[in-house]
Amino acid sequence: MSHIETLRADFTPESAPVLSAVPESLQLDPKQTALIVVDMQNAYASLGGYLDLAGFDVSTTKPVIEQIKKAIEIAHQAGIQVIFFRNGWDDQYVEAGGAGSPNFHKSNAIKTMRKKPELQGKLLAKGGWDYELVDELQPAEGDIVIDKPRYSGFFNTSLDSVLRARGIRNLLFTGIATNVCVESTLRDGFFLEYFGVLLDDACYQAGPREAHEATLYNVKTFFGWVSDVSSMQQCFVKSTQSSAA
Repeated sequence: MSHIETLRADFTPESAPVLSAVPESLQLDPKQTALIVVDMQNAYASLGGYLDLAGFDVSTTKPVIEQIKKAIEIAHQAGIQVIFFRNGWDDQYVEAGGAGSPNFHKSNAIKTMRKKPELQGKLLAKGGWDYELVDELQPAEGDIVIDKPRYSGFFNTSLDSVLRARGIRNLLFTGIATNVCVESTLRDGFFLEYFGVLLDDACYQAGPREAHEATLYNVKTFFGWVSDVSSMQQCFVKSTQSSAA
């Protein structure tokens, strides 16, 4: 038994499947695992959305959307809880914090609206197109949708309570942006004793590709593990088929 399997033996069934990951494989019980879909909104993944208007390249998000769609299908088949996040605020941006908040000064959406007042009330505003999840990734029955006002999915949300109530200890991360909201949520999860796995090919960065690679390094070295959708499928689908047999 590897070191990581020994470390997790106190709460992970011996029969739990093993996910191929870096820096080492990880034993994951589907019942104790959630798939986290971070901010797959028009704002972050669509032309004409916030990131696009703020000058970030979103022209190649389609393959990532397809990989997330596959990951969701695998999760549903394996009995893994799927949790979607939506990032943004009320249409008056009270939840954004105002001039007394660093978020007001660092949010590229807020800065873009200051430069282009005609976008006020449109970018990342609840109820608008920008805020909604992309058409390809719509929640199914049993999936959970959580709204968040900051980068981390744990900040001022019900995420921790939702996970603990379901006995979930393992989090598989997908979404946008790898180096911002995905990494922020995974890091906060680490501090709260969750085992975080970033699915490399199901995440997309804000900025150059090097930003994505930097997060992969941070995660596998300091905060969690890195895997991919194919490994997720081999782990959980094979396990599900074996159980059915």
